[in-house]
Amino acid sequence: MTELVLAALFLPVSHFGISSSRLRAILVARLGEQPYRGLYSLITVIAFTWLVVAYRHAPTTVLWTAPGFVKLAMLPIVFLGFLLVVIGGATPNPTVVGAEGLFDRPDVVRGILRVTRNPFLWGVGLWALAHVVATGDFANLILFLSIGSLGLIGTALLDWKKARRHGARWEQFARVTSSVPFLAIAQGRQRLVLSEIGAWRFALAIGLFVVVLLLHQRFFGVSPLAGV
Repeated sequence: MTELVLAALFLPVSHFGISSSRLRAILVARLGEQPYRGLYSLITVIAFTWLVVAYRHAPTTVLWTAPGFVKLAMLPIVFLGFLLVVIGGATPNPTVVGAEGLFDRPDVVRGILRVTRNPFLWGVGLWALAHVVATGDFANLILFLSIGSLGLIGTALLDWKKARRHGARWEQFARVTSSVPFLAIAQGRQRLVLSEIGAWRFALAIGLFVVVLLLHQRFFGVSPLAGV
């Protein structure tokens, strides 16, 4: 279990410790932008691999058993997470590395960006938190909190980094968007336009959700619908 805890700490610490500190600028200056991205990606793969391997070797320690209705209640949250991850990943977004030029597009805030400017990160965070509630095992708790921290802490850090780097361009973008899903819409700073998201993005997200739901027991040893 000690190895799992160390691996779970290493993932967010290595992720944020490089990308959100002065170390990033030092590495970029010495290596160049592209080699830095390659090194950063390699470290991320190593961190995830270590976490998964440590998780698979960790003992099972049940902390709580979620009732069937709780598991059922988590499914819409997981589904929302799928929507945000898939639709967000398929939508042009100036917050993505290498896409900063999109800040200059007057129509950049479209589709899912009207809901949240950090759809992928929020999707990962919601998916992970739903699994924390539904599983109740200590190893699962450590695993999903580690992954979830990348999303939920990452939203604030990403906003902070983009604000520092892009100044007025970021302020203009942030003024008409929100990190918290639907907040800008609720505040009247934005409106929901489902047609901009695109039916194919919805279909892709729904299809992936259904496939994972049906194959979950086969690949992960437990059905999300067990006991419901």
